[in-house]
Order: sequence, then structure tokens, then C-alpha cells
Amino acid sequence: MAKNKDNNEEIPRLSDEEMGTLTEQEQLEILQKYDPESNTRNLKGILSKIVFFGLLAFSIFQLYTAIGKPFTAQIQRSIHLGFALSLIFLLFPARKKIGIRRDKVPFYDIILALLAIVVGLYWPLFMDDLIYRVGRVSDIDLIVGILAVLLTLEAARRAVGLPITIISIVFLIYAFFGPYFPGFLAHRGQSVENLVQLMFFTTDGILGTPISVSATFIFVFLLFGAFLVKTGVGNYFNDLAVVLAGRLTGGPAKVAIFSSALQGTISGSSVANVVGSGSYTIPMMKKLGYRKEFAGGVEAAASTGGQIMPPIMGAAAFLMVEFIGGVTYWEIAKAAAIPALLYFTGIWIMTHFEAKRVGLQGMDASQIPNRKETLKKIYLLLPILGIIVFLLVGIPTMKAALLGIVLTIVVSAISKDTRIGIRDMIHALVDGARTALAVAAATACAGIIVGVVVKTGLGLSLATGLISAAGGNIFLTLFFTMLAAIILGMGSPTTANYVITSTIAAPAIITLLMLDAPPGAAVPIVVAVSAHLFVFYFGIIADITPPVALAAFAASGISGGDPIKTGVTSAKLAIAAFIIPYMFVFNPAMLMLDSSILEIVWVTFTAIVGMVAIGAGMIGYWYLKLNWIMRILTVGTGLLLIYPETMTDMVGLGMFVVLLVLQLISKKKIDSSQLASN
Repeated sequence: MAKNKDNNEEIPRLSDEEMGTLTEQEQLEILQKYDPESNTRNLKGILSKIVFFGLLAFSIFQLYTAIGKPFTAQIQRSIHLGFALSLIFLLFPARKKIGIRRDKVPFYDIILALLAIVVGLYWPLFMDDLIYRVGRVSDIDLIVGILAVLLTLEAARRAVGLPITIISIVFLIYAFFGPYFPGFLAHRGQSVENLVQLMFFTTDGILGTPISVSATFIFVFLLFGAFLVKTGVGNYFNDLAVVLAGRLTGGPAKVAIFSSALQGTISGSSVANVVGSGSYTIPMMKKLGYRKEFAGGVEAAASTGGQIMPPIMGAAAFLMVEFIGGVTYWEIAKAAAIPALLYFTGIWIMTHFEAKRVGLQGMDASQIPNRKETLKKIYLLLPILGIIVFLLVGIPTMKAALLGIVLTIVVSAISKDTRIGIRDMIHALVDGARTALAVAAATACAGIIVGVVVKTGLGLSLATGLISAAGGNIFLTLFFTMLAAIILGMGSPTTANYVITSTIAAPAIITLLMLDAPPGAAVPIVVAVSAHLFVFYFGIIADITPPVALAAFAASGISGGDPIKTGVTSAKLAIAAFIIPYMFVFNPAMLMLDSSILEIVWVTFTAIVGMVAIGAGMIGYWYLKLNWIMRILTVGTGLLLIYPETMTDMVGLGMFVVLLVLQLISKKKIDSSQLASN
């Protein structure tokens, strides 16, 4: 219920049907169409129970290792892999075609699941033998290792998508046929035995760093998100966003931005964010008067940004901690804070100018939840704030996530509506494990890629080739890296994309940034973080970059708009994400690492003012409609302000003031003329 502010009477909220909100079935259909991770079987009977208890056992095992760490790295990672692969073969069909029965598991998938269990138990059962004959692969080792590689590739194809599987196969082919490649790509090649040993019997392949992060940090944070969902915090995000932003100009679009930024803390998938919050916000935007493509573009851009929004970012951010070394997750989250703020500020500004241009108002009072009742549930955000505090005071990342789960359970007990019982806890453990399956498959596949890169020296070769192709120019190197990350991101999950680009392209960026450093000098943390965040950002925004923009396509499925036009609109709204990474590479003050408070405040201020100018230029409206000359000038002004140099800041601020004054004078003349005519 909402209250009419004029007479204080209770007004019933519009129903889902009146708002045009999608049903759960419609949301599921869109998810299954655009998100491979959601395209699962709907099992019944004994197999349903087997999968349920399998997922529960998976979570219990992960919590046990997170609390006590009783296993060696090989045992923990192989059991993690075995759980994930076997459950994927039971849950994910081999083909995605509509009409295939989804309530049964064919015999061949049961066989594959059993083989995956064998692979997962091989290290725990034969640990002593494997260590004793390290470097030598027996016949049975060879068979199990080949099975591990093949099952990993097939599981990734089902749960993540075909592109990551193809990329991994290409890397395996490269490792085997090394001598036949031209120029700097050539290497001596690897035998089948060497490849199998690398991939499954060392910690440089499938059981390497990527799946290690999946089996530790990522899994526990996914459980944290699942427990938050059980408190109803997902729906609360929508209600809070509507209360805070619904009555503003173009309210539903701003609700989408607000709720999607919050949703990013409980979902690491752009498509899932789009469907989760977009099924509510996109119909609202359309009813208010936004074009279908614009409504879908706002939601896609905002939902994609959820992965770069601290304190809980996309899964690849946890990988970054391991890949860089010597840096904590808190430092990564802190470094991403201002860029994330600018990202969402840019979308907010452009939706505001679009609403002013079209003449759209805020939401009706009947569509706004009761403010008092909504704010009374603000305690639901305490677990997220708790994570920030835990990380800030130096508590290790995984322990912070565990404490976040405990805090979620405690906070949920405050109200009967949010209280989590034993049944809810069990289902949260199951849901968290289900979400982790695709991540485990993606990181296992990424391990194949990393293993080949390390073994063949491909990373150094490609980094050298990239620098050579760019003529040693840092800007061109960044541009080529951006293109590579976006192209890879069109078909790969963010996790795998980051693994590839961070092992191939990030070293090239670091090399160029260290040209003036003494030979053999250690890479400063700020340099490493800026290079890795650069590839991380562009891997994420591939979800909204045409021609393959899965988050935008999912949004168009809700809005009914054209998918490509929706993708173009979402990319335009997310323009900050295409600009900001270049800026923090050239001047890392934006990352709040090794910078003074004054520098950070100034960089943030000028960047926000710059986003106002860029937003006006992109939309073509400020206080009045802008002609093409004014649009070019405003965008140029914004770029000058975002580029973190004193001279460009001064020039940009001067141009901004001049343009603002011209707009205000012109608007005043038009208003006076209209008043006189009336």
C-alpha cells in the first residue's frame, strides 16, 4: 500500500498484471534463451532428489574446507571439479533445442556423471602414488587425465557456452602443434603425455589458480548471495529503489539503475540481473513513455555494471587478487569504487536528459511502496555493509564472506517476514551450489588456457607481438587490448575472458607502463591493478556491445524492442565504461591507490562534471536541445574533464561554465518569450 500525499489515504499498489511485469515462467524462458547457466533440466522423482542432495553436499564440502582447510590443494580442487562436472551432466542437457524432454536424464549423461565422479576422486584416492611418481604418467593416469580434459570441455560447453570450449580446444591444438606455427608463435610442441600431465597432474592446468579461486572465494560469496536472496533482499532492492528514485524525473529508469547496482551484490551474471530487475523496471519505463530500445538499454547497461560495483564484484575480481599477487580483495574493490561511481553516474545523467528531452515525469503515487514500511526494512542491507567493514578492518576475504553469511542469518531473524529457517538455509546452500556450477566449469576451462600459455611461453610472445603491432604506443596497445577483450567477451563468461586477457594482454600494458623504470624493478601494485582492471572492464561490457550483446538481447526480450538497437543504446549509455579505463591507466589517482585525499576528491569531482557534459552531448539535450556543433563541444568538454591532468581540467572547467551559461541564457530567453506570448 502507498499513501497519497494530498489526502493521506491508502492507495493500493498496481498489480503485476497492471504494471506489465513478467511472470516467473516468462522470466525463466528469457533466462534459458540468453543465459546458458539457466538452461537446466527440470528433474522429477529420484534423480531430482539425487541432484538436490548432491548440490547440498557440494556446499557442505565447500563450507567445511573454507572453515578448516583440511585438504591439500590438489584434493580440494579435484573434489570441487568432480562435484561440478557430475552435477552439470545431470542438470544441463546436451542440446538446448526446445521440445527436448527436460524431466529425465538420458543414460549417456548418467555415465558421464559417474565418470566425472571417478575423475574427482582420483587425486584423493591415489594421492601418495601420484606424488611418488611425480613427472611420470602411467597408463591409467593417461586415461583419467584425458577424461578430465574431455569432461571439462563438454561441461563448459553445456553450462557456459560453445565459445569458451572452442577457445580452449584451440589452445590445446596450439600446444600440440607448436613447431608448425609461424614466426614468434612457434614453439617445440608438447606430447599427449606432457599435456595430460600438465592439465590434470599439476596445479598449472585444470587444477590451477582459476579453479582454486572458484573453490574458495567465489563459492563462498555465491553462498552469501544465495542467503541474501532467501531474506527477500532482491525484492527489497526494487522497493527501496522505487521509494528513493521513483518520483524523480524519468523515475523508472533511475529505479532500474539503482536496483541493478544493488542486484550486482547478489548476482554475478549480467543476464540474470537484467531478467531479475528488468522484468519489473522495463515495463514501468515503457508505461511512462520511454522507447522500447531505450528502456531495454538502460536496464542492460545498469545490470552489466553490477559486476564492477564494489563491495562484491564479478567472479573475475577474486581471480585478480591471485593473478596480481601482493594485493588484497579490499584494495581491488577500493580501486574499482570511483570508476563504478562514474559508470552509474553516466547512465543516471543520460536517462535524466532523455526524460527531460521527451518530457517524461516520475512515477505515480499508486506505484510507490509505503516509504515508512520500506525504510523500516533497511536492516536487510546490514550484511552487505558488514562485508565492507570486515574487509576494511583486514579480515581475510573468505572469512569475511563466511561472517557475511552468519550476519545474514542473524539479521533475517529481526522480522518474521525475513526470518530464515532451517529449510531456507538448506535451499540457500543448494541454490548457491547450483550457481557455482557454471563458474567451476568456466574456471576449469580457463585453467586449460593458462596452462598452455605458461608451458609454451605464449603469454610473453603475444605480449611482445601486441606491443610490436602497436609500434610501442601505449594508447594503441590499450585499444587493441580493448578490442580483444570485447571480442572474447562476446562469447565467453567474464571469468574466462579475464583469464585470457590478463595472461596475454595485461603483461603488454604493464611492460609499456614500466619502460621508464630501472631494469628488474618490481611492478608497483598501482600499475598491476590498473592494467588488470582495464581488461576486466572491457570483458564485462562485452555483454552490452553489439553485435553479440547477451545482456541487451535479454532486455530486448522483455521490452519487445529490436535487439541490435537495444545493444547500441546500452553501449551509448555505458559510454563511461569505454572511457574511464583509459583514464585510470594514464593516471591511477582515480583508483585511490598511492594518492592523496585531495587528488582523489579533485579527480572524482572533475570526472563527474565531465560525465554531465558527455551525457548531454550523447543525448543531445541539456537545458535545451543541442545542435550537432554543441553536442561535439559538450562531449569534448567532458573528455577534457575526465582526463586526469591539471591543464585539461582547467580548460574543461572553463568550457563547461561557458556552455552552461549559454544554455541557461538561451532557456531564459525562450521561457520569457513563451510567457510573453501567453
